[in-house]
Amino acid sequence: MPAAASAAPRLSGAAPTPERQPDWRRVTYLLHASRALDGLEESRLLPQRQVLYQFSARGHDFAQILLGLRLTNPHDGVTVYYRSRPLMLALGVELEDAAAGPLARAGSFSGGRDIGVVFNKPGRGGATVLPACGGVGAQYTPAAGWAQAIRYHHETLADREYERSIAVVLGGDASVATGGFWSALTMATTLRLPMLFYIEDNGFGISVPSQLQTPGGNIAANLRSFSGLTLLEGDGADPLEAAQLVAEAVRGVREDRGPVLLRLTVPRLCGHSGQDTQAYKSPETLSLERARDPLDRLQRFLVPRVLAQEEWTRWASDAQRDVEAAVERALSRPQPDPGQLTRYVFAESRPDGAPEVQEQGGLAAAGHEFPATRGEPRPEPARINMLTAIRRTLDVELACNPRMVVFGEDVGPKGGVHGATLGLQEKHGAARVFDTSLSEEGIIGRAIGLALTGLLPVPEIQFRKYADPATEQLNDCGTMRWRTRNRFAAPMVVRMPGGFFKCGDPWHSQTNEVAFVHGIGWRVAVPSNAQDATGLLRAALRGNDPTLFFEHRALLDGAWARRPYPGDDYVVPFGVARRIREGAEVTVVTWGAMVERCERAAAASGVDAEVLDLRTLSPWDREAVLASVRKTHRCLIVHEDNLTAGFGAEIAACLAKEAFFSLDAPIERLAMPDIPSPHSPLLLEAAVPGVESITQAIQQLASV
Repeated sequence: MPAAASAAPRLSGAAPTPERQPDWRRVTYLLHASRALDGLEESRLLPQRQVLYQFSARGHDFAQILLGLRLTNPHDGVTVYYRSRPLMLALGVELEDAAAGPLARAGSFSGGRDIGVVFNKPGRGGATVLPACGGVGAQYTPAAGWAQAIRYHHETLADREYERSIAVVLGGDASVATGGFWSALTMATTLRLPMLFYIEDNGFGISVPSQLQTPGGNIAANLRSFSGLTLLEGDGADPLEAAQLVAEAVRGVREDRGPVLLRLTVPRLCGHSGQDTQAYKSPETLSLERARDPLDRLQRFLVPRVLAQEEWTRWASDAQRDVEAAVERALSRPQPDPGQLTRYVFAESRPDGAPEVQEQGGLAAAGHEFPATRGEPRPEPARINMLTAIRRTLDVELACNPRMVVFGEDVGPKGGVHGATLGLQEKHGAARVFDTSLSEEGIIGRAIGLALTGLLPVPEIQFRKYADPATEQLNDCGTMRWRTRNRFAAPMVVRMPGGFFKCGDPWHSQTNEVAFVHGIGWRVAVPSNAQDATGLLRAALRGNDPTLFFEHRALLDGAWARRPYPGDDYVVPFGVARRIREGAEVTVVTWGAMVERCERAAAASGVDAEVLDLRTLSPWDREAVLASVRKTHRCLIVHEDNLTAGFGAEIAACLAKEAFFSLDAPIERLAMPDIPSPHSPLLLEAAVPGVESITQAIQQLASV
C-alpha cells in the first residue's frame, strides 16, 4: 500500500507564517488541463500509436502546479523527471508545446529526438527547467550544481539578480535510493545550498513498494538526524495542507535557511506508463488511491466557498476545449526532418561562419569574450614539465575568466593528487578552486548545473577508472545539445589523469580513452608534451563543447615531454595532428605516452618511418593520416589501450575504406592485450607496447 500521510505535516524548522494563497482559479484550470492532456493521450493518442510513451501525472499533478506557480524568480532552476508535465504547465509552457513533445513533433522539447516527457525549458526571463534525463535519480546532482552556481553568481560575481533564487529537484520515492540523491543531499547540506528536494511519494517505484527503496518507506523519517536539512512532509492531495507546505518549503529556501526536503504523499492514479495495468496493486490499494484524488478533493475544498459550481464546471470545460484544440494544432505540426538528424552533436556555425550558439548554457550563450589567441608559440627559454604547463594554463585562464571554477577531490589546499592545482586555491580563492565530496557522479552532475548557468566548470576526476561512477552524467552531458536541438549545452573541461606510471594496476592506470570518443558529444584531447598540453587545454577552456582532457601520468614529469612554455595566448586547434618525424616507408600513428616510444623506435628501426601524433581523438585528423599512408603505403597504429575495439580499430577501418588501393601491406595494430593494466613493472613492460616491440613491428611491416 502507499505510504500513509503524516498526521503532523511539519517535522522541523521555524513555525509556519501566513502565506499568500494560491490563485485557486489558475490552479483549477491547470489541473483540469493536465488531466485533459493525460486523458486524450490515454484514450486516443496512445491506442492510435500517435504517442509511443505515455506517462500520466494524475495524482501528482495538483501539488506540482502549486509548486510551479511559486517558482517566479528569473534564475530559479528546476530539474524534473518523466511525470512532471503539470509543473511545466504551471511554469508557462503552452498547451500545444506540452502536447507536441509526446507526439514527437517538430518544435517540441527535443523535436522528436527524445521521449516526449523528457522536458526542458530555457529561462527566457522565468525559471529554467534543466534538460531532463531518462535515468532515475540523474536529476539530483545537476540541481545541486545549479544551487551552487546561484551562490557563485550572487556572491563571487556580485550579481544581485540571483538574490533569493533557488534550485528545485523533483523526484519520486524510488529515486531516493539512487546515488545521485545521496550525493546531491551531501552537497546541499555541507555547503548549505539554496536547494529544495521535492519528493513525490506515491508508494511505488513502478511495481516495487517504497518500503524496498528506503527503510519504512519514508525518506523524511529516515533523514531526521541529517544535519543541515529542514524536513517537511504531509498530504500532497489535500488542498490546504499541500498549499501551506509548498509555500513554506519555497519560502524557507528563498530566505536562505539552507536546503529543504519536502515529502508529499500522493496517489498514482495510473500505471507507471501507458502500458502498465497495475495488476500488482490490490483492489483495496486502488480504491484507497481513487479516494485521495486531488481533483475531487480540490472541488470539495473550493466549491462553494471560493468558486460556484458553475464556475468550476466552466473552468473544466474551458480546459478540455483548449487542450483538444492544442492537440489538434500539435498534430498539424510537421514530423521531424530526418535530414537534420546528425546536427547539433557538437557546436555548429551558420553559413556565414558565425557561431550558432545554444540558447542556454556555457560561456558563449552568456556572452563571455576571451582575449585573442594565436597558433604560433612564443617559447620561453626554460623547458617545463607537462604538469607545470597544465597548472600554469589553469592559472592564466582563471585570471582572465571570472566564470571559470576548478574542483574535484583534493584539488584545494593539497593541490591535487598529482599537483596540477597546487597553489591555485590560495591565489584565486576557495569559491573558484575547491574540494568536493567523494562522488564522481556528484562532481560531473554538479558541473552540468554550473555550466547551464553560464559558468565554465573544470572538474577533475583523479584517475580514469574513477570516472566509471560518473558515466551516466557524462553521457547525459555529451548528448544534451543533440537531444535538445541546440536549446541547451553544458560545455566543461573534465581533466582526467590515467595510464601507467613506473608501474601499473587495474584501478589507477587504465586509459580506455576510446570510451569517451564513442560517447556522443565529447571532444577528447590526449597531449603528449607540455607545449601541446598548454595549447589544447586553452583551446578546450575557450571552446563551446564538453571536452575530456586526458593527462597521462607517465608524461606529467617525463623528461621527453618537457617543452618551453609557449605563451599565455597559445592554442592548438582540435583535429590537427603533429608530424613528429617525416618518412616515406611506413606511417606510425599514435598518441599520448606512446608518442615518445614510437619516435625512439622509428629512429632505431633503420626504416624511413613517419610518426604522427594525433593529439586529439575527437575529432581526429583523418586527412593527415590518409595523406601520410598514401605516401608511405604502410601503416602501424600504436596505442596503450586494449587492442580489441581500441581507437586504432577506427583508424584502421577508415584506412581500409579510404586508402585501400594505396596500401602495399595489411594495416597493423600494436596495443595492450585485452587485460587490465598489471601492477608488476615486469608484467607492465610485457603488456604495454615498448620501444623494442614497436621497432620490430616497424621493421616487419617495412619488409612486407
